[in-house]
Amino acid sequence: MITVIGTGTGTPLSGRDREALDAATLVVGAARHLTAADVPPGARQLALGPLPPALDAIGKALADDRGRIVVLASGDPGFFGIVRVLAERFGAEALDVRPGVASAAVAFARIGLPWDDAVVVSAHGRDLRTAVNVCRAHPKAAVLTGPGAGPAELGAELSYWAADRMLVVASALGDPERERVERMTPAQAASREWDTVSVVLCLDERRALAAGQRTVAGRRAGPARWALEEGEFEHRDSMITKFEVRALALARLGPRTGDLVWDIGAGSGSVAVECARFGAAAVAVEKTSDGIDRIRANAAAHGVDVHAVHGAAPTVLSQLPDPDAVFIGGGGAELPPIVAACARRARRTVVVALAALDRVPAVRTALGAAGFATDGVLLHSSRLAPLPGDVTRLAAANPVFLLWGDRPADSVNEGAIQ
Repeated sequence: MITVIGTGTGTPLSGRDREALDAATLVVGAARHLTAADVPPGARQLALGPLPPALDAIGKALADDRGRIVVLASGDPGFFGIVRVLAERFGAEALDVRPGVASAAVAFARIGLPWDDAVVVSAHGRDLRTAVNVCRAHPKAAVLTGPGAGPAELGAELSYWAADRMLVVASALGDPERERVERMTPAQAASREWDTVSVVLCLDERRALAAGQRTVAGRRAGPARWALEEGEFEHRDSMITKFEVRALALARLGPRTGDLVWDIGAGSGSVAVECARFGAAAVAVEKTSDGIDRIRANAAAHGVDVHAVHGAAPTVLSQLPDPDAVFIGGGGAELPPIVAACARRARRTVVVALAALDRVPAVRTALGAAGFATDGVLLHSSRLAPLPGDVTRLAAANPVFLLWGDRPADSVNEGAIQ
């Protein structure tokens, strides 16, 4: 049996845990956990570094009928912790898991906020971009840190794209002498060196304490419906992606928590807003100043964050972080170079809506040249429209080509939370 004990966030070892530790022949854990636990002198200690050698040592001790193994871990080891790899290697039936308090729970408790509506994302040994996108898209997030993915790195990424966020850096949680819980801006976090950080909270303080009773933990439920009516957005002279086109575009984009989506030639920002409602971080690029105002108003009206960028593509795209998916609407004569620029950067998908048949071959060529598998449809819809005398007719909308390119699955580095 492998006894996994959660510690390190201020919860003392129980008498039962102490008995397991005193009887152990092998104790595995981070150096700080081994030091704090007062491991008995007769037990072999193994400080965690690379996991494979530690797992091999645990397996060898487990094969010995007299081997009694204790693994010390931070907080709740079943929450982004070592329980997963131990269960995969040795089977869940070989584990006796005794959780402590998760570091995210302790950090939120220290600042007096509930955390059932927080999105928790691990950056420990993972791509930081997912944590950055979660922090940009959601009003309350907790980031479990790791080497190269701590407060400084997170703050540096957020200082430009989400400078209004407040970071709460919780260091050495549970240590009565060294524990620190500090509030600061992303820029302030980026300017410091850090050690023993447990977790970083990222808050939109205007929305960090949401009213109402929760039923499901984590981010708020996804939208009850999408492809919203055009009338649910501010727009100019019907210059908005129609809901029929938006519905299929969203299906091809697949926006999700942890993603970053570009909406190029955004106009009203309807696609960016809908992607944000699915939990993705969204950037809307628009060359008109009144369009930027509309994008911000639409994002506020639907309660989401959309970063509006004033400028023309492809010039301004060099300022943006790489997207997972891109939607391109309009573009005029500049459409092919815009598609090519987006296709070079997109990690997963590019979707293009256009009205001109003449530009279809150039768009497909640009997508194919970037290694995308391309496809598309011509959408020609007719809506019900009333006539005098309680009669209904069909009113045809202008046909729209929707083209898309998908990067082959074996070359996609999945960034979303799994």
